[in-house]
Amino acid sequence: MSESQVSHPTSIQGRRLVSSLLLVCCLALSFALQAQWNGEVSSPDGLLKVQVGLDEQGRLSYQLFHLGTAVIRTSPLGICRQDTCFEQGLSLESTPLSERVTDSYRLWTGKQRYIDYQANQLLIGLVNRDGQALRLNFRLSDDGLAYRYEFPGESDETLTVTSELSGTHFFPGTRAWLQPKAEAQSGWRNTNPSYEEDYRQHIEVGTPAPGAAGWVYPALFHFEDTWIVLSETGMDGHYCGTSLAADSTDGLYRVHFPQPPEVTRKGDLLPVAKAPFNSPWRLVLAGDLATIVNSTLGTDLAVPTALDETGFIEPGISAWSWGLLKDDATVYPVQHDFIDYAARMNWPYVLVDADWDQKIGYEKIAELADYAAGKGVGLLLWYNSSGGWNQTVFTPKSRLLTRQDRRSEFARLHAIGIRGIKVDFFPGDGRSVMAYYQDILRDAADFELLVNFHGATLPRGMQRTWPNLMTMEAVKGFEFITFVQENADREATHSAMLPFTRNLFDPMDFTPMVLGDIPDRERRTTNGFQLALTVLFTSGIQHLVTTPEQMREMPEFVLEYLRTLPGQWDESRFIDGYPGKYVVIARRSGDRWYLAGINGSDTKREISLDMSDTGATRAQLIEDGQSPRDLVQTEVAGAEQAVTLAPGAGFVLIFHP
Repeated sequence: MSESQVSHPTSIQGRRLVSSLLLVCCLALSFALQAQWNGEVSSPDGLLKVQVGLDEQGRLSYQLFHLGTAVIRTSPLGICRQDTCFEQGLSLESTPLSERVTDSYRLWTGKQRYIDYQANQLLIGLVNRDGQALRLNFRLSDDGLAYRYEFPGESDETLTVTSELSGTHFFPGTRAWLQPKAEAQSGWRNTNPSYEEDYRQHIEVGTPAPGAAGWVYPALFHFEDTWIVLSETGMDGHYCGTSLAADSTDGLYRVHFPQPPEVTRKGDLLPVAKAPFNSPWRLVLAGDLATIVNSTLGTDLAVPTALDETGFIEPGISAWSWGLLKDDATVYPVQHDFIDYAARMNWPYVLVDADWDQKIGYEKIAELADYAAGKGVGLLLWYNSSGGWNQTVFTPKSRLLTRQDRRSEFARLHAIGIRGIKVDFFPGDGRSVMAYYQDILRDAADFELLVNFHGATLPRGMQRTWPNLMTMEAVKGFEFITFVQENADREATHSAMLPFTRNLFDPMDFTPMVLGDIPDRERRTTNGFQLALTVLFTSGIQHLVTTPEQMREMPEFVLEYLRTLPGQWDESRFIDGYPGKYVVIARRSGDRWYLAGINGSDTKREISLDMSDTGATRAQLIEDGQSPRDLVQTEVAGAEQAVTLAPGAGFVLIFHP
């Protein structure tokens, strides 16, 4: 029996109700009169409903309701191929089909290990004026809507999708939290887009994006009492990654294809495949903040795992010299010291960054790998993804471009005991780039290599398909704090955004936690804030930037906390928060709960915590002391606590049964 067919005892608690209503509108018209049609489907718990319509001109649209109230306006649907278009003149090919869909699966990274999914599905068969067939698949679960376009049949002819008409039309008064997408070939050495811009917080819907590339996913919106997230998942290498168009006049946000330079060497930009094939799932989450933050919809509909062998996959913490020490630290003596450091901290990995092949060399890297293995530590090595699509010079470069070169390089790494790779500087979201990610992951898995992508796009659920994908950057992470003081000044509010947006579904290599000075920068956050990020941010491999020298200044209780910090989580719960202002999340590993919170605002905040339903009877509270660099630990009894957070402060509570 496959993993996806197994039910697990640790399924989501309290997330989906057993009772369900599947409401599909009766088709009162005969086939000859089916130019007008309306149908609807409800979520299993009945709190969400989507209405789908086909008007007299044969145009498709949908509208989403939460608790009986429309939360988006009637929104357009449609897709165009090079040979035909499904925009208008559509008619029903057959009676729409409705059914319950369920799934169970495992993740190696993220907020939950075992996940059960259920939704009500409405499958609509359509035909356009050219006689071409299209299926529109709607699924509504308790946390949101997903829909995709499906091209049925079998054909030897290659189909090219040229555009989508898909959009989400928001009501006036809706507010948005959005990250602009950088223009292709802009930025340092032409390395954009890499999803590393600042979020625009609480802006009016309809605000134009600052550039033609639009806005990236996940995109967060708030209308009255409902929070809404737009994103996509279900990438299989045939489709490009998309974004939201820059022009959102009247609050209509349309799906936008990438810019022409976002390709590998002479690779495809647009989706290309032979029938049958599908678009990715378009996601429209809706509910309260707990529903949004606890959601797993971004992986529920991802392509199921492609790996039969997963025994080599071990999430955990990595020591990393480059975060604070930069390029000069990628030398043999420093990496030797960091191996000893990781061993002392009981961490399974050390990441050796760019130019290791020049500054250390393969022969000495093999020596380091052997030394590390003797201490229970594995090495991760950096690679440059690029051919000629940017001006980066860091090496190893251009060794992963072809399957033959990749497999030769990966075989060499496997032979000397390397555990994984970090691959940097991708060119964007074109179809050829999305396929390149999958090709690297497939070949890396054959040689039992873990993978981390940097200078990269959003994962879009790829960690379910390829469990050896431990993390991806796609965030304005810690390195930017070391570059510019303005980024250090914004660290608190930026970090308080990420659990609601970038890190909502997918692992995020922010590379958090510095417990000392940052060269040439003034840190605005406390050590309690920094410790909390190790729980709040999820990543299959969590690269921590604090150096051995800084760690020696920490009290023993901090060392013990970091030595025993879990590498993966069994369950997660949103406790409290507001995007960009503060966030409190609890995560469980085994029978132990870790609860962490940060204050991203410029005012003091009182937080009340209640974990009584976990059975916890005692806890250790680690919080800030008299100064921002002091940490204190207090033994507390009971599961109800109150914590006061100064601006830029944070805490961690470890509950014991």
